[in-house]
Amino acid sequence: MNKTIAITLAGLLAGAALAQSKSITVYTGRSKGLVDPIVQQFEQDTGIKVNVRYATDSAIIAALQEEGKASPADVLWANSSGSLGIANEAGLLTTLSKTLVSKFPEVYAPSNNTWIPLSVRFRVMAYNTNKVKPESFPKSVMDLPKHKEFKGRIGWTPTYASFQDFVGAMIALKGEAATREWLLGMKALEPKSYAASNVAMMEGIRNNEIDVAITNHYYIQRFIKSGAPIGTYYFQQGDVGGLALVTGAGILKTSKKRADALKFLNYLVAPKAQQFFTAEVFEYPVTNKIILSSSLLPFAEAAKLSPKIDQEKMGPRLEQAQKLLREVGLL
Repeated sequence: MNKTIAITLAGLLAGAALAQSKSITVYTGRSKGLVDPIVQQFEQDTGIKVNVRYATDSAIIAALQEEGKASPADVLWANSSGSLGIANEAGLLTTLSKTLVSKFPEVYAPSNNTWIPLSVRFRVMAYNTNKVKPESFPKSVMDLPKHKEFKGRIGWTPTYASFQDFVGAMIALKGEAATREWLLGMKALEPKSYAASNVAMMEGIRNNEIDVAITNHYYIQRFIKSGAPIGTYYFQQGDVGGLALVTGAGILKTSKKRADALKFLNYLVAPKAQQFFTAEVFEYPVTNKIILSSSLLPFAEAAKLSPKIDQEKMGPRLEQAQKLLREVGLL
């Protein structure tokens, strides 16, 4: 073989091997359907392989703490800012560039610069449009336990990260005593608990198992798209029932591939990924110039309904919420 050709071929093979060896590992509390499509697109666009581990936020943080310095994970992609706060307090996340974090609205980004927001969801109440009328619903989620007509016909997800962040925010805004009273009042309504997912809960509404449910707005939108008779009810402005919840991601201190991990984070807030979160998942973007689905409430209106909550402090609140939920027998 010609020496020049041989050297060129060797160089190409070495380059191909290097490209194939480029990979990162992502631990995520988000479901596969919300993660896998954009991960595949990232791999196609960058040539970087992404190994994904799926579990609940709490299970992932426990695994990271158990693995310690031996953890293979590079990125934590969490379902809630509370989980990211706990990860930061546990010393798991590295500090990101202030320039990167400052790109996002202060209300959704942490000042400690250890993670970035990726999308925004809002708490709402879902209801079967064929069975109940929203005119009779309470203006505040705090008054929901008074509605005895929902006994045995309401759904919730106490084991879900977003629900726990919601309870944590309720503790911050209303106090632990009022939150405990609310949880016990809700238990008296004999709600159906959907441990599997909010998707199963929306199926419950569609299949007439329940009439109403406390959830995140985007689950409803995904079912409306399929023609399900599910409506969205927004509580009054400033009510904890309309809480804005943030998903986000950070790079782990143990990562040995920080440059590629940072490429992944930047990809998730670039237009292609942000448009995916909005058009396919029906979440709200954290960057500008993204086209919203016409079925979504305009972002400014949804944001105005949410109470003001410091996302950076959601970690301690989440821990308080989990403790209270255990005490009242829901975890």
